[in-house]
Amino acid sequence: MNRSIEKGVEVLIKTCGYFTSVVVVLIVFFLFKEGLSFVGSTPVEEGFSIVVSKANSAITINSVQAKDIFDSKIHNWSEISGKPDFIRLFDLDDLLEIFSPEELGADFENSEVCIRRLLDSLPGAMVVVLNAALPKDHKLHTLQLDKITLYSFLSDRQWFPTAKPVGVYGALPLLLGTLLVSIMAIILALPFGLAGAIYLAEIADNRVRNWLKPLIELLSGIPSVVYGFFGLVVIVPFVQQVFGLSVGETALSGSIVLAIMALPTIITVSEDAIRTIPSDVRQASLALGASHWQTITRVLIPYAASGISAAIILGVGRAIGETMAVLMVTGNAAIMPHGLTHPVRTIPATIAAELGEASFGGLHFKALFALGCVLFVITFVTNYIVDSISRKRKI
Repeated sequence: MNRSIEKGVEVLIKTCGYFTSVVVVLIVFFLFKEGLSFVGSTPVEEGFSIVVSKANSAITINSVQAKDIFDSKIHNWSEISGKPDFIRLFDLDDLLEIFSPEELGADFENSEVCIRRLLDSLPGAMVVVLNAALPKDHKLHTLQLDKITLYSFLSDRQWFPTAKPVGVYGALPLLLGTLLVSIMAIILALPFGLAGAIYLAEIADNRVRNWLKPLIELLSGIPSVVYGFFGLVVIVPFVQQVFGLSVGETALSGSIVLAIMALPTIITVSEDAIRTIPSDVRQASLALGASHWQTITRVLIPYAASGISAAIILGVGRAIGETMAVLMVTGNAAIMPHGLTHPVRTIPATIAAELGEASFGGLHFKALFALGCVLFVITFVTNYIVDSISRKRKI
C-alpha cells in the first residue's frame, strides 16, 4: 500500500514537472512568435495608405523621415532625394472639403478618380487615406517605406509607436535606459547586500540575527508599488535637492529604488549560502592560523560562491524585470539617456505603460512583444555570464 502511494506521488510530481516545463516553453514560444512577426513589417498603421503622385512613387523613405514629414520638419521632396517640389499633406477630411459628396460618391467609389485629379494638380501632394475608402483594385501609387529590420529596431533612437499614420519603433533609448538603471542598481546593492549577509552569518549574535533576518525577509514581500511610492516621496526629492535638478525623476532615482528592492533577496540568499558551509571548513581555517576576517574573505566567500552568484542572479532579475517602481521614479521619458541625472524609460515600464492602449495583433502590440524578447535575451545572457563566472571560481 505504501509503495503504491509513493509511486502515485512520484508520478504526480513528474507530471507537474513536465507540465510546468511545457507551459514555460509555450510561453517563450508565444513571446518570440509575436515578437519576431514584428520584424519585416511596414511601419504604416494598419488600414491606411499613403498615396503620392507617379513622380514620387519610386522614392523610399524610413519611418523617421515619414514622421518628420508629418511633423512639418521636412517640407520639400528634395530633402529626401526627390524632385524639388513642396510637400502638401491631405487626409480624408481634406478630400471631403475639396470635393463634393457627389464627386466622391456615397461609398467613396469615386475616391480614386478624385485623388488622381488632386495629385495631377499638385504633384508634391501626399494623401493619407483609409484603405476602406479606396477600391480594392485601385491603381494609385503608394509611398514606399523601408520595412522594419532587427538592426533598425535595436539601433534607431526614437520611440513613437503611436505616431499617425507611421509609427517610429526605435528601441535603443529603452534598451540603454534598462541597462543603465539595472547595472547601477546592482553596483549599489551588491556590496551592501554581501556585507549584510556576512554580518548576519558570521558576526551578529543569535539574538540580533533572530530578529534582523525575518525583518529583511519581510521586505521581500512588500509590493513594488510601495517601493515606488517611497521612492517618489523620499528618493526623488533627495536626488533633486542634492544634484540641484529641476526634476528628481531620473535614472539615479530608479537605480537607488531598485537597489533597495534587490537588497533583501541578495542578503537572504547569500546569508543562507554562507551559513550552510560545514563548520569543519571554518575550524580548519582558524586552526591553520587564519584570522576570522581572513577566513571570511579567503575561505567562506569562495566556498559559497555558487550561492552568492545565485543571489546576484536573483537580484539582477529583480532589477531588470521591475516595472511599477521604475515607472514611478525614472521620469518615463523614451529618450536617449545622457547620464544618471536624466529621465529614462526602461523596457518593462514601456510594456506596462503601453500594452493597454495597443490594439490586439497590431504593429504596436507586436513591437511590445519584440521588446519582451529583447528583455528575455538580456536576462538570459546576464544569468549565463554570472553562472559561468561562478563555475570558474568554484573550479
